[in-house]
Amino acid sequence: MANLKNLFRKTEDILPEELPAAEHTPDVPAGVWIKCPKCQEAVYKDDVVKNSYVCPKCGGYFRMKAKTRIKLVADAGTFVPWFEDLQTKDPLKFPDYLEKLEALKEKTHLDEAVRIGIGKIGGIDAVIGACDTRFLMASMGWVVGEKITRAVEEATRLRLPVVMFCCSGGARMQEGITSLMQMAKTSAALKRHSEAGLFYLSVLTDPTTGGVTASFAMLGDVILAEPGALIGFAGPRVIAQTIGQKLPEGFQRAEFLQEHGIIDGVVERGQLKERIVRLLTWHCREVKLFAPETEEKIPEPAANTKARRRGLHKNEELTAWDRVQIARSSERPTSLDYMNRIFDDFIELHGDRAFRDDGAIVGGIAELNGVPVTVIGVQKGKTTKENIFRNFGMPSPEGYRKALRLMKQAEKFRRPIITFIDTPGAFCGMEAEERGQGEAIARNLMEMSDLKVPVLAIVIGEGGSGGALALGVANEVWMMENATYSILSPEGFASILWKDSKRAKEAAEVMKVTAADLLKLQVIEGIIPENHPADKENLAEISEYMKQKMCGFLTKYQSLDPQKLAQQRYDRFRRM
Repeated sequence: MANLKNLFRKTEDILPEELPAAEHTPDVPAGVWIKCPKCQEAVYKDDVVKNSYVCPKCGGYFRMKAKTRIKLVADAGTFVPWFEDLQTKDPLKFPDYLEKLEALKEKTHLDEAVRIGIGKIGGIDAVIGACDTRFLMASMGWVVGEKITRAVEEATRLRLPVVMFCCSGGARMQEGITSLMQMAKTSAALKRHSEAGLFYLSVLTDPTTGGVTASFAMLGDVILAEPGALIGFAGPRVIAQTIGQKLPEGFQRAEFLQEHGIIDGVVERGQLKERIVRLLTWHCREVKLFAPETEEKIPEPAANTKARRRGLHKNEELTAWDRVQIARSSERPTSLDYMNRIFDDFIELHGDRAFRDDGAIVGGIAELNGVPVTVIGVQKGKTTKENIFRNFGMPSPEGYRKALRLMKQAEKFRRPIITFIDTPGAFCGMEAEERGQGEAIARNLMEMSDLKVPVLAIVIGEGGSGGALALGVANEVWMMENATYSILSPEGFASILWKDSKRAKEAAEVMKVTAADLLKLQVIEGIIPENHPADKENLAEISEYMKQKMCGFLTKYQSLDPQKLAQQRYDRFRRM
């Protein structure tokens, strides 16, 4: 047994301390084996390293040194560290504090709890930083705050993005109020970086708590997290000791924060560099404009085999009520169906950064013929389980706030916005009223009217009331041939005006809800033809037609002056 022990060495000499799930990780003897802090199994060190420091047996994440973290994402040989000569002032004259810092510097070979500098990621210049929990749990004192602030200021001067890997136990107690002030200082620097139109990506790793969570960690244009990372303002132990609350399983973990709308996504470590490269490419390369539109007419989607069998051709006469029924059909493609068919590399971004990630609204960034665009849509489900998760396509206030957050982000980075509308209306439950449904819709209407980027809205199914209009304040609005767009449902219209919801079929004719009706009324600018009601069989053809029309739209609008874009949108609605 003694000989076996000689094969081991302490885990922390290879990788930093234990995962937060364990109060303490026992020392592991030196050698080629290390013990997983999650499953407690002995695993080969080389296997862990090759697996991006993830346990090959249970998938548990090891904490990583800042140097190793940067090595995993930065292009080989490109990283140059900055500001390594800063010295702590010890404002409280805290007993033995300076001696402890010197001992940690010698042990960890770090100058402080954050390593930051300039490098390349996927060939793109970026300021890169990583916190290191081995150094006083990556707590933020003056040197940490100063290094981050100086780096962000330099990134602003050089017009570079910032990629920050965050982890911390919070503010550094040994520096008192000076540590607290670093929260404001780093946040102020990031505000100036943002106002310069530059991209900041924050990646939350285990653990990210306290004053770091309440400052630079949560200010990213995009915020990602590693699976299982502990993230919170007050840590579980502080909450338990302060107010006596026992926290539920999974509380304050990365997945919990995504579900509650606080972060954009949880990304596995092995996929992280690829995701970062994609985001940097979209946010840091010069905006590509579409080539001038050709005069060639885009062919309409042909009626497919299924359509011919059923006798449903373009010229078949359908009543308004027929189209209402088709628009509501569970066979119709959803927003995600079109997003995944039309665009390349769609990355979904989650949450309103305040309360919840509403499943009824999906949105993110994608490419259209190589041009980054923001895409947002109301999403219905196709099964009972999906419909419950998506709330049957009825968005809540946090869904509209998520959409607006993504639109404002698109405006900052000059990305066109394309929305897909398919909703019977905004959710009208008690919870929605409590959280300000009316205000959320009103805010979207106001802010969308003044967006300085092209906005295209497409009604692909139902366009119900203000819940649809909240994504429909666009430079142009198109409808699919069998979609509907109305003040409310025909049933509701008949019930209010005629006190008889059974007259819905009659109401549909009176209301002028079809694409043809609304084109005549000049409420919309275009119709996407359906030679057969859209379904999975003709999805590809319709998507290709839609894609070509979108390219024409962007050719027309993307080169316009931002003020003219907003004015055109204002004038469009002003004449109605």
